Amino acid sequence: MSTLTKRSTVYFDPAIHQALRIKAASCQLSLSEIVDGAIRIQLAEDQEDLTVFDERAKESEMSYEDLLKDLKKHGKI
Repeated sequence: MSTLTKRSTVYFDPAIHQALRIKAASCQLSLSEIVDGAIRIQLAEDQEDLTVFDERAKESEMSYEDLLKDLKKHGKI
């Protein structure tokens, strides 16, 4: 845990807290390391989403009505 430098209070549902404590013990990690890892994964996923949004921003938009017409035209509905 030496790389973690900020402290914060986080409140968990008691059952979730118990599960985290058991996981921490079985993985030989601290609860802080588990939470830090989970947050890092979530932030990385958010960054991936933002990248995709930026890439798709240049795509043309289609109205809902046009989408339905296209689906019907291609036998999807």
